[in-house]
Amino acid sequence: MREERLVIIGTGPAGYTAAIYAARAELNPLVIEGPQVGGQLTQTTEVENWPGYPKGMMGPEMMMLFREQAERFGTRFQTGNVTDLKQKADKKLSVFLGEEEIVADAVIVATGASARWLGIEGENEYKGRGVSACATCDGFFFKEKKVFVVGGGDSAMEEANFLTKFAKEVVVLVRRDALKASKIMQERTLKNPKITIIWNSEAAQILGNETKMTGLKLKDTQTGEITEHVGDGLFIAIGHEPNTAPFKDLLEVDKGNYLVIKPGSSKTSVDGVFAAGDVADHVYRQAITAAGTGCMAALDAERYLAAFE
Repeated sequence: MREERLVIIGTGPAGYTAAIYAARAELNPLVIEGPQVGGQLTQTTEVENWPGYPKGMMGPEMMMLFREQAERFGTRFQTGNVTDLKQKADKKLSVFLGEEEIVADAVIVATGASARWLGIEGENEYKGRGVSACATCDGFFFKEKKVFVVGGGDSAMEEANFLTKFAKEVVVLVRRDALKASKIMQERTLKNPKITIIWNSEAAQILGNETKMTGLKLKDTQTGEITEHVGDGLFIAIGHEPNTAPFKDLLEVDKGNYLVIKPGSSKTSVDGVFAAGDVADHVYRQAITAAGTGCMAALDAERYLAAFE
């Protein structure tokens, strides 16, 4: 067991930004890097909506620079999977990495949320090369292209309508013969001339030329018939799962398992624990908003720790 002043769990824009601010405030933060160092942006190709980079930047490169900047100011890094978080009698916090225990005065949780994927053949191969889980992030790259959207809920309808700003044709794949989306979102989708819905269908395989996606094999959920369709992109909109499993015994979560934070702050339901990024955000889920909340969490943690000096 060892003691730390501030532990930041998770990387990506939220965790790295929190680390930059905390390190500059001389809090000597320790960042626990999980299995996906750099977060979801490491699975994105070019990031073109980050201010100050008019020519864009590759997601993995951006996260590497974030990490370097945090390290420059004294942030320390440790690789490991956090398995539990507990509060001690003296209000200090125990961060467990399996059998290893790190006792901290304050903790920032920035573990993000993971997109739910289909698990079909070709999906991993063409992630970032036609396959995406974020239309806001990647829709721009599909100007005048044909794209597919998987899902029947509000998120899928939002993605489909957003994509019509760029794509020449958007095909929504729905497993049933009806949409789960709210009435207003259904109406908006059904009235959009660029959107076609294929009912009772699911993606069975992603086709490509080893460089990029070129089409899909679709399965009819009623007959089992397999058909091939040409297309340039596939957007999977079947939801996100916040990475909150190790914290749910201690911290309050909402019905979607996102961490609950107090309005106007990054404070969770437990003193000394702060949240940043997609782990507490089911609305925006953007790199820039995650970075902003990372800044908030570091400032909140600094004020909290100052009270004990």
